[in-house]
Amino acid sequence: MKHVKISVLIPGMITAEDVIGKGNQLILPKDLVLTDKAIARLEAYQIKSIRIEDPVDIEVEEVEDEEEEIQEEKKKLVEGQVAIDSSLLASDADSLLAALAGLDSGETDVKGGDESQIEKTSTEKAKSVEQSIVVNQLEEPSHFEKVQASPQFKEFKKSFENNVSELKNSINDIVEKNAPIDVDSMLSSTMKLLSTQNNTFGVFDMLHNMRAFDDLTYAHSMNVALICNVFGEWLHLSDDEIKLATTCGMLHDIGKLKIDDAIIKKPGKLTTEEYKAIKKHPYEGYKILQHQNISEHVKNAALMHHEKCDGSGYPLGLKGDKIDPYAKLVAIADVYDAMTSARVYRGALCPFTVIEVFEDEGLSKYDVVYIMTFLENVINTYIDNMVQLSDGRKGIIKWIDKQNLSKPMVQLLDGTFLELAKHKDLKIVKIL
Repeated sequence: MKHVKISVLIPGMITAEDVIGKGNQLILPKDLVLTDKAIARLEAYQIKSIRIEDPVDIEVEEVEDEEEEIQEEKKKLVEGQVAIDSSLLASDADSLLAALAGLDSGETDVKGGDESQIEKTSTEKAKSVEQSIVVNQLEEPSHFEKVQASPQFKEFKKSFENNVSELKNSINDIVEKNAPIDVDSMLSSTMKLLSTQNNTFGVFDMLHNMRAFDDLTYAHSMNVALICNVFGEWLHLSDDEIKLATTCGMLHDIGKLKIDDAIIKKPGKLTTEEYKAIKKHPYEGYKILQHQNISEHVKNAALMHHEKCDGSGYPLGLKGDKIDPYAKLVAIADVYDAMTSARVYRGALCPFTVIEVFEDEGLSKYDVVYIMTFLENVINTYIDNMVQLSDGRKGIIKWIDKQNLSKPMVQLLDGTFLELAKHKDLKIVKIL
């Protein structure tokens, strides 16, 4: 095995180990026979050197080990550690519940069940423009086609469905029978599901491909729990804090079971009374959990996950540090999953459409540290994915522009690079 510069690589050489780039993404797998295309891929990712199997009859110059540099790049995924304070107790939440009597009235354009205030006309499902020319398809299947065909995804899908079924039974017992909550039992299967993924990015790969699963309250709660778990890692929380965040995500929408299912699933515009009923689900969730022997943060997350830092949320209209920190975390995971999942009145939104909405509106509505940590990390999960642009062209995401997260650099199928940030009329409308 030799460690050599990219400049001396030639087709026919064999990689001696996986080549990992920025964002912890696999660039090339071990034992790959290099081609011109593979070498060009390394150059596009600005990989300086790789390890190859000892070539036959070829003299190559070795380079110094760059392991430290690689590790340093990995550390850049998260800039600094974020600690969650235990500053808001149940007594604080109880003192605010009286404000619930003054719920808003009046007509609303909110569609059935999807109460996320950030979802506006800018989040309408992006429609692809029919291509005027025929472009060549890549010889390889897309990233998500590979995921869907993998044994890992099939195993994840089966485990996910089993977990949702178990969660449904547990939540129904809590709501209907006032059964005590066994947090450890509820978490055990979820943590096992997470442990099957090689890294945090694998979770988003799997969830993106689970969008065909009926998006009921239970599946949504499981999705949010998994996202909260990954989010907690990105925030550098402790193991116990990550488990607590996961529990908050799992139980945040328990109050929806007290709302008429016909309202939750209604495809048309809600009436004033229906919207008022929807807005009560955080309070209903808090009442269900209020006397359970669980963390106050879990109760507060159920009550406050629709609050916004600028005071525009509900049910209490809280601002800034008056909102439980775990509720702030759940709020971001909740909106991201709700908007990237199919609803009865629309299809799933492209993640880049959701990220664009967060960029436009999120900094005032969500904790800045939380939202920036989430966006910068979630965007890295889509590096190397094939996407479709609003003009019909297809390409592969190659580089992330931190100033314009929703508009990365894309390599088109003809090999040219396109900086979407320089083209306001172009956007990513679909991940292939």
